[in-house]
Amino acid sequence: MTITVLLAEDVALLADAFEVLLSTDPDVEVVGRVSRGDEVCDAVSRLRPDLILMDIDMPGMTGIAATAALRAMNDRTPVLLLTALPGSGHVHDALAAGANGYLLKSTDAVHLFAGIKAVYSKHTVIDPALAAEALRAGPNPLRDRELDVLRLVDQGLSTKQIGERLFLSPGTVRNYLSSIITKLDASSRLEAIKSARENGWL
Repeated sequence: MTITVLLAEDVALLADAFEVLLSTDPDVEVVGRVSRGDEVCDAVSRLRPDLILMDIDMPGMTGIAATAALRAMNDRTPVLLLTALPGSGHVHDALAAGANGYLLKSTDAVHLFAGIKAVYSKHTVIDPALAAEALRAGPNPLRDRELDVLRLVDQGLSTKQIGERLFLSPGTVRNYLSSIITKLDASSRLEAIKSARENGWL
């Protein structure tokens, strides 16, 4: 039995390293690579892999969004997401999008191969440290629009600029910011950004 894998990773050096590593297991074969999240659905349709090994942070579309897009197409190909970030906030979103596994990129080869084979066998695999942190932190309390606003604050945009970018009035932007700060129990925008980033929500 050979598990065919689509590798989705935007950093070429890492993609090369993963492909070399996966080639050391005779039960695993990389049948394709993509470097953008918005290329995943087309690649899956063309290649019909048994499993997708996907970075969570990619251009075009995140790994979580790409997983959700697959599920919206009624495609049930197992997805094992990888992240370089220790924050736990994406665990809830990943599982809600339909991912079957979520591991740190720093995991060793033994655990990576075990994760691939477990996900292929229809099991759910989550890095224990991430799972424990996710239980502690709870789900992301911010709505999508609040996250949009906070990301633009993090980019240094003013209230007026955020409103123009998101087609919102300055007053509405201020209301979103007030809600964000309250939900994250923060004292300022900067503290809210720090909290969201530490929990993997930003």
